[in-house]
Amino acid sequence: MEIQQRILKLITWSNWVLLCSTGIIGIILFPLDFARGIIFGGLIVTINFHLLYRTLRKAFTSPYLSSPNAILAKYYLRFIVSGFIIFVLIAGHYVNPLGLIIGLSMVVASIILATLCEVKKLIFKEAI
Repeated sequence: MEIQQRILKLITWSNWVLLCSTGIIGIILFPLDFARGIIFGGLIVTINFHLLYRTLRKAFTSPYLSSPNAILAKYYLRFIVSGFIIFVLIAGHYVNPLGLIIGLSMVVASIILATLCEVKKLIFKEAI
C-alpha cells in the first residue's frame, strides 16, 4: 500500500506545481486568453481529481460502504458541471481552447511523471 500512497502524494503535489508553473509561464509568454485557458483548465481538472479522491476515500473507508450508484451519481454530476463550465468558458470567448486543452492535461502529465519516478525507483532498486 505504500507505493500507492507515494504515487498519489506525488500526483497531488505535482498537479499544483504544474498548474502554478505553466500558469506563470503562460502569463509571461502567451496572450492573456491562452494563459487563462491553461489556468482554468488546470484548476478544473485538479479540483475534479481532488473531489474524485475524496469521494472514493469516503466510499471505501467509512463504516458503511457507499453504494456504487451514489459514487456514479457524484461522478456524473462532476462531469456535467465540468462540461458546463468548459462550455461557458469557450462559448463566452474567455479562454483559448488550445490553452484549455493544455490545462486539462495537467493530471495526465502528473500521472505520467509519477509513474516514471516509480519505475525509475524500481529499476535502480533492482540494479543495486
